[in-house]
Amino acid sequence: MTEAPWAGVNPSDLHIILVTGANSGVGLGISQRLIDDFLSTKPLSSHLILLPTTRSARKSSETIYALREYLHGAATTSPKARAHAGINYDPEDAIGRVHILSVQVDLCDLHSIYTAADQLVYGTISDPTGVLPDVKIPKLDAALFNAGIGGWSGLNWFGLFGQILRRGIPQATTYPTFKLAYPTVMLDTKKLLGPVEAKTEPPPLAEVFTANTFGHYLLAHELMPLLSRNDVREEPGRIVFTSSIDAEHEHLSFKYFQAERETPPYESSKRITDVITLTATLPSVEPLTRQFFQVPESSSSTTSKKNPTVRPKLYVTHPGIVCTPIFPLNFVLFFFYRLTMYVARMLGSPWHVVTTYLGGCAAAWLGLESQSVLDAQSAHLAKWGSAIAPFGGGGAQPKMSEVDGWGWQGEIENADALAAEPATGMQRKLKGRKWDAVTLTPERREQFEQDGRACWTELERLRGEWERALGRTPGDHLPAKQHKI
Repeated sequence: MTEAPWAGVNPSDLHIILVTGANSGVGLGISQRLIDDFLSTKPLSSHLILLPTTRSARKSSETIYALREYLHGAATTSPKARAHAGINYDPEDAIGRVHILSVQVDLCDLHSIYTAADQLVYGTISDPTGVLPDVKIPKLDAALFNAGIGGWSGLNWFGLFGQILRRGIPQATTYPTFKLAYPTVMLDTKKLLGPVEAKTEPPPLAEVFTANTFGHYLLAHELMPLLSRNDVREEPGRIVFTSSIDAEHEHLSFKYFQAERETPPYESSKRITDVITLTATLPSVEPLTRQFFQVPESSSSTTSKKNPTVRPKLYVTHPGIVCTPIFPLNFVLFFFYRLTMYVARMLGSPWHVVTTYLGGCAAAWLGLESQSVLDAQSAHLAKWGSAIAPFGGGGAQPKMSEVDGWGWQGEIENADALAAEPATGMQRKLKGRKWDAVTLTPERREQFEQDGRACWTELERLRGEWERALGRTPGDHLPAKQHKI
């Protein structure tokens, strides 16, 4: 059996990162950004194993070819990569330290989620382009959950122009109230069950909720053997959920948790993402998360042969405001939409990064930055967005975003404290803040924590009921294949 190209490399020098929904849009931008940041920041002894996911083998092949072409261009032309390596820089050596494979997963198909997870944890990953051998993945350093759908049908044009007149272009295009959502679509339970004859009727699942939140939640749980660590000296794995800058308290209803009614499905799914990620380590919430982080006892992966002592860390990010096809606009409207985004940036909005490559900044940073840097900033307590200066100087940077009911890091800060913060420029907390944002109070902070307990409870209930319906028990997996790594 042919060895993997990184065979013999110290595990601490391996950076193995999964990116969902990576064949286009922000997911592709994140993958490109990971390549650039890896080449310009990591030791020359290190290797990046990039695992973009798509929904078909054809899209996986296309994505791998596109990323390898991007890698070749970056390795041969990037001044940052050359400066990082020094005078003996060899582009071919840089190219040889980045390996791209792909896995197929449809987040609205539960069988697809379990199959992809089983392949990663217990099986081997194939290269549909035929360049790399089948390899077994020894660990995951980060799972960047980006894939999702919008569920929008169009715009309320009167509302758009009205909000621009009342609030200005930057605020109206950052926190829009004029988007129109399709009625919530419920997935076909029979199709989700497939050939399985359920002993109990599982709860219905909404399409946007499943694609954006619940599908990733299931996938994360199934990947725990690769994301968990036995040795406290190892850096923990990371689970990075993608949210939206515009997800607020009003978007979450516990009466209609999956936004079946009353609330817009996209914003609701992103609010759940914010709440579960930011509350996961709170003392009152942590006991509710233990089953989610549990590694199956019968798992054959290296990290689960004994009870892991280091569970992965959860982070949440958003890409800022980018122009992608996720929003339904024709060619002409898309042109003016993109132009308006640049105008908003020049008018002072730090969130209008516009391009998907710049939008991938925050997620790539959370995927590759050293754990000591993230811990020093208590990064797990903040929602990190991609931000940029008015004329793009210095490129995109990660910036903390205010979260309704949580503030920036769950701390009560009054107006005087915010005005006196030491940060400058676009990194100031008040820069890009929503026009009607209110100062965090102890009561709102407590409500956010209560929402965290409720969200974790409901997600664990849904996970448990669907596992029982599908007859999936801890340790169920595809037959493991033994290959050298």
